[in-house]
Amino acid sequence: MTPEDPPTRERSSASGRLVMGVAWALLLLGLWLWGRQVTDVRQGISAPATGDMAAVGRPPEAELPPAARPLGDALPQRVDIPDLGVQAPVVARGLDRQGAIDPPPFDQAGVVGWYAAGAKPGAAGTALMVGHVDTETRPAVFYKLSALRPGETVRVVRDDGRVAEFTVDDVQVLSRDRFDARQAYGQHRSGRAELRLITCGGTFDRASRGYTANVIVSAYLTGTGL
Repeated sequence: MTPEDPPTRERSSASGRLVMGVAWALLLLGLWLWGRQVTDVRQGISAPATGDMAAVGRPPEAELPPAARPLGDALPQRVDIPDLGVQAPVVARGLDRQGAIDPPPFDQAGVVGWYAAGAKPGAAGTALMVGHVDTETRPAVFYKLSALRPGETVRVVRDDGRVAEFTVDDVQVLSRDRFDARQAYGQHRSGRAELRLITCGGTFDRASRGYTANVIVSAYLTGTGL
């Protein structure tokens, strides 16, 4: 085979960039729809999101640790958040017919959903996890998510026997009317293993039958355990 001439290489490179750009745009569209979808109230939800909303945006009380080297791929099995008393199994979730990530059903209110087409927790990239804030009768797995503060820990137990230890570096409440998928789910720093935990936030809007915002906790890999 003979090497491509320069014009052919340029056309090939431009075509590759176009394909990558379209793929990224489609992913962001799906995540934007998801950001709106997880704030929707489905059958069984009747109360506004609660938790310590005053904790959101508090500055860290101590210097945050350096990022650890990303791990290889492994499936998540459980999420532990010691400061909230959370120990929850993880289930893989995909997209619904509207192109939004499908959260766990309400009869699994104690389960965390992981977007299985995205990064695996502990591996390079941004792993996305979503959970309900409450049900018609009781708090759900991420009821107190907004109370997390920078410097606190989230652990993900993986099926390779390792525990990915993440440090929270940001907690935000993003309005569904001005939802920015890139801001919410995009990687904060290239090359790191990052994690996003998402649930409903803001207040309950009876007119739209939905919550007004998302609580989004951002964390990054700082250690591993066995």
